[in-house]
Amino acid sequence: DIGYDAEIAEKLASLDKSLTFSVLPNAPLKRKIAESAAAKGIQVMLHLPMEPVEYPAANPGEGALFSSMSPKQMLAQLEQHLDAVPHIRGVNNHMGSRLTATSSPMYHLMSVLKKRQMFFIDSFTTGDSRCLSAARNTQIPFAQRDIFLDHVQEAEAIRTQIRRLIHAAKTHGEAIGIGHPHSVTYNVLKEELPNLKKEIRLVPASELVHIVG
Repeated sequence: DIGYDAEIAEKLASLDKSLTFSVLPNAPLKRKIAESAAAKGIQVMLHLPMEPVEYPAANPGEGALFSSMSPKQMLAQLEQHLDAVPHIRGVNNHMGSRLTATSSPMYHLMSVLKKRQMFFIDSFTTGDSRCLSAARNTQIPFAQRDIFLDHVQEAEAIRTQIRRLIHAAKTHGEAIGIGHPHSVTYNVLKEELPNLKKEIRLVPASELVHIVG
């Protein structure tokens, strides 16, 4: 959820160039953070807000894509967001447990990304996600999140998730972890990255996406 705090973004950027930043399209510091990250060689994605099952109790924020939108409304909003953040190479969903479980919007979204030669990473907020099938139909580079690092914002819990991520990468050859710009996440990553890099190779998100066959 990067885009609101330039200080934590700078700290995270200092850790490793292979980390990827996913920037919210309506965040006040989106351009500043994206420009700074790109200048440092850090890959930038769009963190696209989408409707969750729990809405309105869980609010994806201003400019989110909703299942109640017409295709024309949704695609116009998507195009606006894609233009709002500079240097983006791909997209992943912010929330979205309801929308990503709906085939038609996902197909339209992937079609737009294909035209722009972008990839999509499913944050996988629901087991009912239709993102993989939509990516297969449109033949765009795709991947799915393996581990959320900091759903529990406690240092030992994050360390446990990092160990799970390493195990997943060793088991399957590659794995994607998603974290958030919390101070505790930064502190744990700062401590753990030197050891982590002895066991696995860190790469930008674009190296982990594939055409689904």
